[in-house]
Amino acid sequence: MNELTTAAIIVGILTSAVRLATPYLYGAIGETISELSGVVNLGVDGIMLVGAFAAFFVALNTGSLWLGIFAGMFVGVLMGLLMSFISVTLKAEQGISGIGLYMFGLGLSTLLFKTTIGTVKTIEGFQPVKIPILGSIPFIGPILFNQSLPVYGAFLLVPLSWFIIEKTTWGLRLKAVGQTPAAADSLAVNVDRTRYTAVCIGSMLAGLAGASISLALASLFQENLTAGLGFIAVALVYFGGWRPVGIMLGALLFSTVNAFQLWMQVLGVKVAADLMVMLPYLLTIVALAFTTNRVRGPAALNKPFERGAH
Repeated sequence: MNELTTAAIIVGILTSAVRLATPYLYGAIGETISELSGVVNLGVDGIMLVGAFAAFFVALNTGSLWLGIFAGMFVGVLMGLLMSFISVTLKAEQGISGIGLYMFGLGLSTLLFKTTIGTVKTIEGFQPVKIPILGSIPFIGPILFNQSLPVYGAFLLVPLSWFIIEKTTWGLRLKAVGQTPAAADSLAVNVDRTRYTAVCIGSMLAGLAGASISLALASLFQENLTAGLGFIAVALVYFGGWRPVGIMLGALLFSTVNAFQLWMQVLGVKVAADLMVMLPYLLTIVALAFTTNRVRGPAALNKPFERGAH
């Protein structure tokens, strides 16, 4: 393999890694916002599936990718309202509620796909948009500045979410509700409303993550399109220590491993295909094993709030 070919492969892997990090970022940052309020939403993957279907269905029937994006975000909010009602209002156990929401999303997306589309179809999804000047920089340009708009949006979400969480009044209330909800309540912060808002924002971003898969990465919808990607997004929250920058680094690590295994299959490298597909999930297990005891999440995480309770 000559140097030119090797450089092209490296650029290809890294370009794919940046692109594949998109749903990780949307899903994980959305889950971060939810968890900072004290609510664990393990239904991210199910929300992504419903969002992916809604986005694809609308884009397929209207010809508008942007209407598809809004559809994915809208159904994400609806799923977030359902999760909020179960976990915040009814105060059900959040882990079980999230798994139930995932199964509901998986079943609903499969049912709707079979009854409305029936077979796998493709559309022309979002195409790469080369940023002038930056896109022409050798090596870096093709990797970072020749991506589709949903990819750019995912990476812009990192500084935006950091600013909202760390520098705004709402962000301070969000963290207060997740740390000491009783104290926040005593200062006239509406705990339930804050949690509802956070879960719905997180679910909206999960819906957007699903839409980015069906409209930008795969340009199609099929049963179980996410293949558990939403659970990796949840793991990334812990891996990144509930910090957008840490989550971005984790997302790039996971997406690079994923891109590597895809390229190895394309290049025909003689490695067991099943082993290569397992790599991202094995990395998830290893990452959680090394980070779970080293990071501390919100003190009230997974704990229902009842006014007056101690």
